[in-house]
Amino acid sequence: MEFSELIKTATVERVVLSRAGLPAVRGTLCITSHHLLLSSCRDDRPGTLELWLLIRSVDAVEKRLAGSSGTITLRCKDLKVLQLEIPGMEECLNIASSIETPEPEAGGRMAPLPPRAALPRDRLAGEPGGRNAAGLAQKRLPLCAGLPAGARAAGEAPEAAPTLHLPQTNRWRLSEVNQDFTTCPSYPPAVIVPAAVDDDILRKAARFRQGGRFPILSYYHRKNGTAMLRSSQPLTGPNRKRCLEDELLLGTVLDEGERGFIIDTRSAQAAKQARMTGGGTEPKSSYPQWRRLHRPLERGRPLQESFTKLVEACNDTSISMDRWLSRLESCRWLSHVKAALSTACLAAQCMDREEASVLVHGAEGTDTTLLVTALAQVILDPSCRTLLGFQGLLEREWIEAGHPFHLRCARSAYSHARLKQEAPLFLLFLDCVWQLSRQFPFSLEFDERLLLTLFDNAYASAYGTFLCNNEKERCLCKVKESTLSLWGWLNQPAERKKYLNPLYSPNALVIWPSVEPQSIQLWQGLFFRWIRSSQYLDEAWAEIQRLVESSNSPVNESAGNSLSRSLSNAAAQEDNER
Repeated sequence: MEFSELIKTATVERVVLSRAGLPAVRGTLCITSHHLLLSSCRDDRPGTLELWLLIRSVDAVEKRLAGSSGTITLRCKDLKVLQLEIPGMEECLNIASSIETPEPEAGGRMAPLPPRAALPRDRLAGEPGGRNAAGLAQKRLPLCAGLPAGARAAGEAPEAAPTLHLPQTNRWRLSEVNQDFTTCPSYPPAVIVPAAVDDDILRKAARFRQGGRFPILSYYHRKNGTAMLRSSQPLTGPNRKRCLEDELLLGTVLDEGERGFIIDTRSAQAAKQARMTGGGTEPKSSYPQWRRLHRPLERGRPLQESFTKLVEACNDTSISMDRWLSRLESCRWLSHVKAALSTACLAAQCMDREEASVLVHGAEGTDTTLLVTALAQVILDPSCRTLLGFQGLLEREWIEAGHPFHLRCARSAYSHARLKQEAPLFLLFLDCVWQLSRQFPFSLEFDERLLLTLFDNAYASAYGTFLCNNEKERCLCKVKESTLSLWGWLNQPAERKKYLNPLYSPNALVIWPSVEPQSIQLWQGLFFRWIRSSQYLDEAWAEIQRLVESSNSPVNESAGNSLSRSLSNAAAQEDNER
């Protein structure tokens, strides 16, 4: 049955829309198979569309009846809260039942595709395909950062043969061992592996790793030739099984006498317990050149609960400052941010300063593993700090790498229905990148608005870029053929300009963030976005943009520091008015 067939009341007059910090609007509410539309009455603002809300962005629906009318509170996945006062009890109940989105399928394996009609007409520009190349000027993205461009475009058909210009070394090759997704259902069709290992060895090594996620190259550090690989945990089990093919694969990464580090994102105790259920770690006797380091990162329900508690605390504007600080500390979100940045810095330090290769994995290798490898690349590689390079990083390390967006981002912070697969890992990554942008305001080409847009689209989007859980599912769902690309929209010249950092000055150095408690701050632009006005910050950024454009020259350090102080003053003024 189509969703449109479940709509009992399609139009309601004299509906009042209320939003925090904005005046109420009265108008006509229409519900379609994909949107809620509210157009203001003529006595308010003639012809103005006040609400265009994607139904899949609603996280929770709360209804309250009073007499012959009712109120519906919509809590959205982007943390926005809307209130609709609807005349007529029956109309209120019908609208609420139409908005309440069904729970994801039990297996969470297939995501419904958003129709192109779900996009406003002004957003239909760009190229088709949920996986289009991350730019108009640079359409072909490398499969791993640090390698020259030339890999297959993200929007190419699966049957197109990928090409890649590897660095001047014979250590690595491009393998199509997973072309039909039988070796690993969550890997892309083409992966980069040690050249000394043939595809038959890769298939056997895959059977020794959870979910078939054998070690593949994530990043090649051209400065000193070190490599960062990622995988899932080995299936050693309680009997400490061995796999000669897996040992050979990792052994070929290092030369004789070299050492490497295995960064396990689980605690030593959790890794030990995993052996009882068939998992485990790489024993030192079988991998003598590799040293294992445990850096535990939360990835499941504790992380989701931390996110939920933080949003609840931010929405409670009646509490005192002492109580607010206590709740902020108890939710532990900033502790998760610090742990993620610390682990990424460890991986980057091993490669850049210790000149050692690194293998990163946790259990499945689809969550905290990708968090660490992606953050480490932002720290190490200046190309990943450009607008196009960052989009390419998301394609490689999150979308192609098999982060299960459909499972992890099924619900946000408001839903009462909790699924054990939910976890805001991608939000945690975006928060860490925001911390980097705050500590290094000149080093990232993009600004906070890009990170907010990515958060919104990861949880609910009319584009196909973040749909499904892996490449195999996107092929089965025909995402490329049936949806539009978020990248195609963002990289239009008029849109692209909105996300650029006016203070950007290319920095070829590694950026080492501080992870001291006083250096990690709450991302107010996200968590307070719909709670308080950002007028002063918006005005400050507009003035900075005007000054940079009028000078028609890069911002020097002294001028940049002055502009940064202006932003700090604007933020302080908003804090005082809170």
